[in-house]
Amino acid sequence: MPSALGAGATLLFIGQLHAAQVSESAEQKPTSQLSTVVVQGARLDENQRAETALKEVAGGVNYVDSATIEKGRVSTSTDIFALQPGVIATQGGGSNDGTRISIRGSGINKGVGYFRAGIFYLFDGLPVSGPGGTPYELFEPLGLSHTEVLRGGNAFDIGSLYLGGAINYVTKTGYNSAPLQVRYEAGSYGYQKRQISSGQVLGALDYYVSLTDSASDGFQDQTQGKSAGFAGNVGYQFSPQLKSRLYYRYRTTDNETPGYITRAQLKDDPEQANPASVNVRAHRKQPGSTWVASKTQYTFDDDSNLEVGLVYHDYPIDARQGVNRTTWGFSDYSASLKYDRLDTLFGKNSITRFNALRTEHLNAYAKTKVRIPSGITANLPSGALVRKAEYEGSDTVLSASNETEWIDNTLWLSAGLSAVEFQRKAKVSYPVGGEADNPNNPIEKNDWEFAPRVGVRYQINPNWQLFGNLSRTVEAQQSWAYVSGAQVFTSGPATGLNSGGQKLEPQIADTLEFGTRGQFGNNNWDLTFYRSHVQDELLSVIIREATSTADALTSEYNASKTIHQGVELGLDSLLYQNDGDSLHLRQSYTYSDFFYRDDEQFGSNRLPGIPKHNYQAELRYDFSNGVYVGVNTYYASKTPVDFANTKDAGSYNLWGAILGWDSPKKDWNVYLDLRNLTDEKYAASISPTFNANGNDVRAIIPGDGIGAYAGVQYSFR
Repeated sequence: MPSALGAGATLLFIGQLHAAQVSESAEQKPTSQLSTVVVQGARLDENQRAETALKEVAGGVNYVDSATIEKGRVSTSTDIFALQPGVIATQGGGSNDGTRISIRGSGINKGVGYFRAGIFYLFDGLPVSGPGGTPYELFEPLGLSHTEVLRGGNAFDIGSLYLGGAINYVTKTGYNSAPLQVRYEAGSYGYQKRQISSGQVLGALDYYVSLTDSASDGFQDQTQGKSAGFAGNVGYQFSPQLKSRLYYRYRTTDNETPGYITRAQLKDDPEQANPASVNVRAHRKQPGSTWVASKTQYTFDDDSNLEVGLVYHDYPIDARQGVNRTTWGFSDYSASLKYDRLDTLFGKNSITRFNALRTEHLNAYAKTKVRIPSGITANLPSGALVRKAEYEGSDTVLSASNETEWIDNTLWLSAGLSAVEFQRKAKVSYPVGGEADNPNNPIEKNDWEFAPRVGVRYQINPNWQLFGNLSRTVEAQQSWAYVSGAQVFTSGPATGLNSGGQKLEPQIADTLEFGTRGQFGNNNWDLTFYRSHVQDELLSVIIREATSTADALTSEYNASKTIHQGVELGLDSLLYQNDGDSLHLRQSYTYSDFFYRDDEQFGSNRLPGIPKHNYQAELRYDFSNGVYVGVNTYYASKTPVDFANTKDAGSYNLWGAILGWDSPKKDWNVYLDLRNLTDEKYAASISPTFNANGNDVRAIIPGDGIGAYAGVQYSFR
């Protein structure tokens, strides 16, 4: 099958090609009269086609409908990924965008730092991630049609070779939005959020625009934040074969950062922040990130499709911690080419795909200055320049794959191969620069790797599918990771290159995965087992805590051999239904077992940062008049806070409730969303230390306490 990602992409379901093409044509011309010979599949709308396409992937996937999410608070991505098996999404440090997201142990120890790692992020099938990782400022959860998750190696066909796979946020278009919609949310800890949006179809042209802004005082001290942004797109259908769409996103954020606290401090008062952050009003400001993209698709007469994508991404950062102020400047461009065609092989349907993707830094640097120590406030000018670092890098992925239907409507076999090139270069150009000053400056590294994949799907009956695959993922270190912290220059006082100029190796993981999904009676399930053998896992660790005079020192390194294995289970059960009333129980369980494989120092210790057991459930009753009421719970087991496994963060169990009304005309929605009803004190995020030696170290960011949030949304139809 062709890529399952990308709004409006041509979907060539095996055995249903004509149905999908007619369905897409119906989207483009909603007033046209369909012929009576059109098969039932043609009635699928854009979201239904996307969900169906994901179920054609031979591996673990998630489909999240935004209409369901918007029946409660929609603050950050944690609200999107609630009740999603295999996706660990937690939020600490107030109601800002610093969400921690991990899939199959990706970015397991990264905490909620400036950049996300281990997952390939996209908007509308076009990349956001690049050689520097993924900044989080643009991820506004309102204005989306749906979100697609392809876990692990199942993101192969879109050029993602990340351990955690890919997350694609799909924006609304004029075809699935209201001409005018307004939304307002408010609640505990000074939280407020507003949105106004509009989308329409005007002949061959359609558009969608969304403006949002939010503000919060934060549950924890030093977690005040605010944001404002715009997201929009415009599409044009030039002919039945040719269409194009332009995308634009812009967003600003300003979030205070609380630093990490100990477990004892968490239990005593979870609202307190690290004094080292409070004393200097540490915060991260993003003065304006921009993402501009275009996607053009052409369908040939011989059942083949071509898609060309272009992206420009600019994301400056202003980070202030301790006595330092570091300004980051990053600009990337991406170009992608996707081609797929339907043929016959031995008389059977066969789909072949070719993908090419390149993302490159256009400009990337970090400037660190000493802030004036006397009477420091967040708005005072900076002092002397300490260091300027510059980065270069690119990621190039070429892939080819084929999926063939060997037994009609029953058995599909797929195979593919990707070739990936990573280029990384980092140098310190001030106070000194060049090899004459230090032979390790600059660091430069180029790597070529290959990643094969084979998969199988077996449809036992229309409601029961088995799948399995063997895949390799390959991931390089982020470009900035070769440079050490601003205050500690680990390879000499003049350079600041990481660990004597070490050349970090790409992380390679071979994963065996199998599972099943389907429906039995009133139960829908999705169950996946996986085991990954990881070489040179990219890990980061705090080796010195932040103080009032120096930043924390974080080291990046390759681990010895590790194992990531787990179980991902989702179950949706209809317990009762009568006269339009219904009672549903949704459950999600994620088992995450990550450990060293005979490490010289740590033996078979667990990798810290992710609880081994994560369970979520929601019991909700929907009345025929649109009223809904539900209760929900989230349990997470304890997890180590250091690689030596001498100290852990405790387990926790959260409870919540929701009450709302969705009008029969689908124009009004109001809700009351209650969170953490027992006021549990818990660690939402952990940034592991190397060896705590049994001490209670600062490695925890608390989750929010008890809270109540109310919202109203109205759509002018």
